[in-house]
Amino acid sequence: MDKIEELLTRGVEKIYPSKEELERVLRSGKKLKLYQGFDPTGIQLHIGHMVGLRKLKQWQDLGHHVIFLIGDGTGQAGDPSGKKHTREKFLTREELRKNAVDYIKQAGKIVRFEGKNPVEILFNGDWLNELKLADILNIAGHFTPQQLLERDLFKERVRRGEDINLREFLYPLLQAYDSVVMGVDLEIGGSDQMFNMLCGRTLIKQMKNKDKFVMTTPLLTDSKGVKIGKTEGNIIALNDKPEDLFAEIMALPDDIILKGFEYLTDVSMDEIKNIKAKIEKGENPVPYKKRMAFEIVKQLNDEKSALSAQENFEQTVQGEKLPDDIPVFQYKLDGAIDIINLLVEAKLASSRSDAKRLIEQGGVNIDGQVIKTNEQVSLKDNSIIRVGKRKFVKIKTK
Repeated sequence: MDKIEELLTRGVEKIYPSKEELERVLRSGKKLKLYQGFDPTGIQLHIGHMVGLRKLKQWQDLGHHVIFLIGDGTGQAGDPSGKKHTREKFLTREELRKNAVDYIKQAGKIVRFEGKNPVEILFNGDWLNELKLADILNIAGHFTPQQLLERDLFKERVRRGEDINLREFLYPLLQAYDSVVMGVDLEIGGSDQMFNMLCGRTLIKQMKNKDKFVMTTPLLTDSKGVKIGKTEGNIIALNDKPEDLFAEIMALPDDIILKGFEYLTDVSMDEIKNIKAKIEKGENPVPYKKRMAFEIVKQLNDEKSALSAQENFEQTVQGEKLPDDIPVFQYKLDGAIDIINLLVEAKLASSRSDAKRLIEQGGVNIDGQVIKTNEQVSLKDNSIIRVGKRKFVKIKTK
């Protein structure tokens, strides 16, 4: 598989108008201007973003003009993609800019912002916040409510009798205008962004008589089809400590292994096919998941960090060795202790009901003994509480 074929197939879901047309342009030697946008509604980029960032890096390595667009303008409208309900809170440009402070550092783990053919950084608030009423009316005049209501997400909300905030309704138009301003040849985004990106394809054709390609990347989902990211609260951040990152990846369901290798690593497709065949024949998938986790941690950090993270995982999660840096929690040890309160106060559980659930499932261990009661327990100074595989605290008396 040559580099262009891999660019157009690996970690790619769809290409508009067609793969064949984009391939023809690329094989002619033409260099394209392309972008992907990232709305900073949170402070961290995560491994769901990594799918698109790796695709940007492929384009960059082939000499194309790549733009990393920070959506401090579109973020004010609030992207409805993947949202079952209207947002409770819309962010200001100032809040979005604050969230984006470390985005370049995080994305820089994958793409290059310096050196040979650096990725360009732009903020769409620079032009969206300058739009006048006549500009907005002009953009809106290229679309109809019927077109926007054809979006599956909006159809579903209407069916359920739920509101669609007009800010969300206008979001695809604002994202579409980004393509016009930047004059791009191609836009990359997750498959949940397809509607927005095709709006951009329509608008740039009508306003600039320019054709734009659209490339959608598959979403990184768990075994239930739930997207891994900030919307669902199951975020695995690119800037997590290597030890945490390795363990978080290992906690993902086994059926993500092949997707992870394809979307998030440089392991060859031939080797991935061999891994798939072995797993399908019944081989234990854990060693392959470790390999996947190692490759991801190495890519985001370095090989030494990945080796250390794997060793830490094997000793503390798979084995019984306690970590060296167990946090200390001071608590008044006066007679029997309400274990539910202690778990919540030590932030080992998010609520009393969560603490009860953990105990009922056998997930709470004190000094090597599984706790089977959710009432009162005895503790001594320097007792070690372990919740699940990775959460520890050492109790010190006040």
